[in-house]
Amino acid sequence: MSAHVRRRGGPRAVWTLPVLLAAALAGSLAAPAVAVAEPVTPPRDQLSLLDAAQAWRHSTGAGVTVAVLDSGVDAEHPDLADRVLPGRDYVDGSTDGRADPVGHGTAVASLIAGAGGTGLAPEARILPVRVLDEDNRYERSATVAEGVIWAVEQGAQVINLSLGSPGRSEELSEAIGYAITNDVVVVACAGNASEDGPDVVWYPAREPGVIAVAGLTWSDGDAAHWPRSLAGPETVLSAPAVLVGARPGGGYRRVTGTSFSSALVAASAALVRSRWPEASAGEVVQRLVATARDLGEPGRDPRHGYGALDPVAALTAEVPPVRANPLDTLARHGESRLRSAPWRAERRPDLLPLDGVVEIAGGVPPYRSGTIHTDPSVPDRFRTGQVTPDDSGGAAVVGLAGLALALLLRALLRQQHPGVG
Repeated sequence: MSAHVRRRGGPRAVWTLPVLLAAALAGSLAAPAVAVAEPVTPPRDQLSLLDAAQAWRHSTGAGVTVAVLDSGVDAEHPDLADRVLPGRDYVDGSTDGRADPVGHGTAVASLIAGAGGTGLAPEARILPVRVLDEDNRYERSATVAEGVIWAVEQGAQVINLSLGSPGRSEELSEAIGYAITNDVVVVACAGNASEDGPDVVWYPAREPGVIAVAGLTWSDGDAAHWPRSLAGPETVLSAPAVLVGARPGGGYRRVTGTSFSSALVAASAALVRSRWPEASAGEVVQRLVATARDLGEPGRDPRHGYGALDPVAALTAEVPPVRANPLDTLARHGESRLRSAPWRAERRPDLLPLDGVVEIAGGVPPYRSGTIHTDPSVPDRFRTGQVTPDDSGGAAVVGLAGLALALLLRALLRQQHPGVG
């Protein structure tokens, strides 16, 4: 698959829901988080679906930091020992991210970097950023945005977002733009279908430049679309959605959801970044997309994107280089409303603004092209009109009218999304 550059135009879907949303979590555990899940045996061969043993001949993810924005990570689980860095807690500041009252983040992290056959990139490091509360929700999209920016500033090379909601957030869009312009690969789940939820790919997976991951299951040895996976024109890749992951306190549990599909793609990005440390984030994205195994209709399709994740091909195939993220139809390769991360000039001094939009042959949805220009009125630190984070990452100043609206929206959306998807 080749890549070429051309300008695009056309309509772009705009979500008008306010940004203070109560979101449903992307993945679901086999049992409620408050209950004791039935123990399962260690997943010794589940990664054979991705031919992990062959992939590890080329890369194990060493030297790459993957930020996991989730419910926290149990750093004491044997499979994650010495793999979890001190992180940050944007929920209540009670931890440094290395504790998980829910279990979702621990399962996600184990699929990325767990030992014992759990993780696809077993020598990668996990940077835990807690943004989900004990109910598996984030009440403010700005909370996730703050976590994204903090992860970029700590030098994360890959960010995994196994979360989302139907509504778009301007704060989160700016934060993801900050990550993309600072050479970070951003991966997010497409979301899980619910009876009363809209049938659209969740945000932030819909954000241009993000790898939106749908779920797969296996039947008689063949990969097929996981029935509960959301999908749409924004779908980029597909990966297994029925797996076994680590559980807090030790042991394992069965997990299902596109949250865990996303984790495997994030792990594959870590493998590629480890093998080619000088490769840009755009080149990593290009490798993952160009080497995907085609499923369904020829080329890109709404259910599978460009196809099934193939880590071995991503690590071995000859792929033409690109100058920018081929999914970034906003052409924000060199500029952002937010300042560059402190390490950016040292890591990627060759990253320069690029006019136009890079498109992978086969079709990218017709988003409006353009460039996000630097705005000198935006302070160095991320700020919005409604939320002003301080250096501790905890305080926020919200007007009474905005707070009342947020509480109303929270009540309404909790009726639509009562819990874990």
